[in-house]
Amino acid sequence: MQKISKTNVARLLDSAKIRYELVPYEVDENDLSAMHVAEQLGENPEQVFKTLVLEGNKTNYFVCIVPGDSEIDLKKAAIVSGNKSCALIHQKDLLSVAGYIRGACSPIGMKKHYPTYIHHSCEEYPYIFVSAGQRGLQLKISPSDLISVTKAQISDLI
Repeated sequence: MQKISKTNVARLLDSAKIRYELVPYEVDENDLSAMHVAEQLGENPEQVFKTLVLEGNKTNYFVCIVPGDSEIDLKKAAIVSGNKSCALIHQKDLLSVAGYIRGACSPIGMKKHYPTYIHHSCEEYPYIFVSAGQRGLQLKISPSDLISVTKAQISDLI
């Protein structure tokens, strides 16, 4: 069994004394979707959440965490974040804004803290998955711990 190296996300959770599990999966560079990750993990796609970074017309950057089998509703995201409109940031800007690359964007440990919103369906599960900050590694965590560490607001985003 390969040794999983600790990511910055794992170190932050360790220092906050939050329980989690790092779960490796096989990366497909041609399919970085949460649906593919769920399939690799053998988990329900509704429990594998994707982290999206958006930019609002008033509030600048914010983060939305939604189930992997869903598409974000940009109108709902704009409303909950206090904007009239918003859009996903360009993939080329993700590293400079969040500190992560596509397919490895974690809601934990971004370059700075952005207002964060998580879809309310997370509360239906004892645990969910989000990226652990590198491709091929997911974080299994309780929704309440994720909400606590990211200071996320529970919202309707899809």
